Amino acid sequence: MPRRLRHVLSLVLGLALLAVATPARATALVTVLRYDSSRAAEFVSAVDQAAAIWNSSVSNVRLVKGTPAHFTVIADNGWPRALPTSLGRGTVWMGREATSQGYNPVRIAAHEIGHILGLPDRRTGLCTDLMSGSSAPTSCTNANPSAAERAAVNRAFAGTAAPLVEFDRLHVDR
Repeated sequence: MPRRLRHVLSLVLGLALLAVATPARATALVTVLRYDSSRAAEFVSAVDQAAAIWNSSVSNVRLVKGTPAHFTVIADNGWPRALPTSLGRGTVWMGREATSQGYNPVRIAAHEIGHILGLPDRRTGLCTDLMSGSSAPTSCTNANPSAAERAAVNRAFAGTAAPLVEFDRLHVDR
């Protein structure tokens, strides 16, 4: 076999071996967001459940409890609200006023975290739409984001679409 052909074959085989031996790169990076629920009082469990729901619903963002936090959750006596300051950052208030009226605390926590993840209110009145918030009846306990809501969060954290929520504005679903 001619020397030049051996070199070409060696190069091709080497590249093929390199391609097989190199692990595939992930198509999207997972953004890890830390949340602090130390001031969420009786809502800590609801916040943790809401974080677990989001973690099982989206592929490129992961919520973990810890500090320093990207967002903080606070319990108070007002109406639930969120102040997203940028994608994945801000403050959530778990207002007791809504739970005293019969709204589900896990749904409230998931909804408010949805604002932090870039979603606006969508007052559709449908229980299947997490971001419909209080426009859905108090009997609604669905805390799972819809397919459209999941897709919007995944696109925002992949950088392929702008977040839909308005930052530096208090979002009160009332």
